[in-house]
Order: sequence, then structure tokens, then C-alpha cells
Amino acid sequence: MASQPHSSIPPESFSIISTLRYDPQIPAVASKSHADIYPYPKDSPYYLLPFHRDRLLNAATHFNWAKAIEFLQLDTTQFSQLLDKSISDQSKPWRLRIAVDSQGNCTVDVNPAAPCSPRSLFIPSADIETEAATQLPPWKLYLDTQPTEPSAFTTHKTTVRDEYTSARERVGITSLLDPVEVLVFNPQEEVMEGSITTPYFRRRSHIVDTAGSGSGSGEDGFIWVTPPLSSGGNAGTTRRYALEKGFCVERLVKVDELVDGEECWLSNGVRGFIRAVVVLER
Repeated sequence: MASQPHSSIPPESFSIISTLRYDPQIPAVASKSHADIYPYPKDSPYYLLPFHRDRLLNAATHFNWAKAIEFLQLDTTQFSQLLDKSISDQSKPWRLRIAVDSQGNCTVDVNPAAPCSPRSLFIPSADIETEAATQLPPWKLYLDTQPTEPSAFTTHKTTVRDEYTSARERVGITSLLDPVEVLVFNPQEEVMEGSITTPYFRRRSHIVDTAGSGSGSGEDGFIWVTPPLSSGGNAGTTRRYALEKGFCVERLVKVDELVDGEECWLSNGVRGFIRAVVVLER
């Protein structure tokens, strides 16, 4: 789709989307090892399934798509049964991209999911962080070279993705398989989000605005923070998970407070939680 003012994009030309992981290992790990930090339903192979339904419904409500809203009045069992029709081999992990248009038509694109440890799908804890540190090197997290204007298409995930595609191109990301991400920021120089992830930064707890949800407190005087939606980023499913389970709190993150080499976390609905390091000096 060619770039054009968001106000002029007709409803019939785009869909609302959510992307999630199907992984047959999730139920066993969720119920046995992480029952206290994983939301209902714990027996579903679809990662954070109700959160994805809610995300789509919130987007349909924002755009006032009556037929899409009607379609998305699905309970967890109905939603799971709908997705099951697209899974050809239930013994393997898959990446599902759910798209719903303004008329309530739903399509599900299925592709092999990138391999990851099942434990990376759960909010980081001390043992998970230790395991993660011994596995793959952290992703590199670059900062975009120009701001992105917040809009309904940054708050809600849709097929209108030109800003994110451009941000990735500006820092040289060529593939979704590359262990590289770009941080987008608004004209006020507030970090919004990553192009395909939610970021989390480690900050001293005494300077964190405690108005955010969740405790996120650390015994060492530090806390994990993620940018508030008021900065313009997406209401992601793993972001909601991290906030509800107290891994982090919301707080403004300004571009000028990022530190070259600082360690952070990223997350999304396909890969879970990913270690990353900020790279400001290329």
C-alpha cells in the first residue's frame, strides 16, 4: 500500500491483525512449571489466545466495524476451534497471522514458527533469565533515525505498516529472521515501541512513576519499565501479559536516556521474551 494520510485510508482497504504462536509444548510447561505466571487457559497451545481476541475486538471497536465486532464475540473455545482448521500438523510450532476486515471476514495465514525455548514464552524470572543468558546472543536494538507520528495505526495493529517498514529499512533490517530490532519514537522523543516487539528497560525504582499497573519491583532497587500507550505504541498481547503479572510498570522512556550497551527485553506474540542490547553507536 502506498503511503498516504491515515485519515484518507478507507476501511475496506485494510484489516486489523494479530500474530501469535501455536506451540504444542505450551500446555505442559504452563501447567507444570509456570502455572503461577501464565494466564488462563493454561491448556491451550495458542499463546495468550484470549489476549489476541481482545486485541482484535478493541481495534474493531475503535474503527467502529460492526460486523467485525459481531464476528469477534467468540469465547476461547470457539476462537481455538476456528484456528484449529488452519493447523495442518499439530505436533509442530506455527506462526499464525489473523486478519479481520471491516466486514467481519477472517483469514488465517500459517507459517512455520521460528524455534525458541518454550520457557521464553513466559515472563522473565530469575531462573528464566539465567537460562536465556546461556543460549542465543541478545538481539541488537537500534534507534530509528527519525520520529514516527502516533495514530490509530500505531495504537492498533493493522495491515497499514508503512511506518514500521520504513523504520526497519532506515536501520538496515532486511528480514524478520534477523536478530535485530528498531525502536520507534514520537515527535516528543518518547520511545513508542519496537517495529515488531514491545521493549522493556531496567530503571532505578525510585525514579519510576508508580502510577503504572503492576509492581515490577526488584530487590536490587531496579525495576523493568515499558512505554505507556500515551506515547503512541501498540497495545501488544505480551505487553499486557507482562503488566498484568507484575513483570513491569508503565513509564515514559525518553530517547536521551537510552544508554549504548544497556541490556533490555523485547517481546511479541510469536517469540515471547527476547534478550536484547541497545546499540546507539553503529
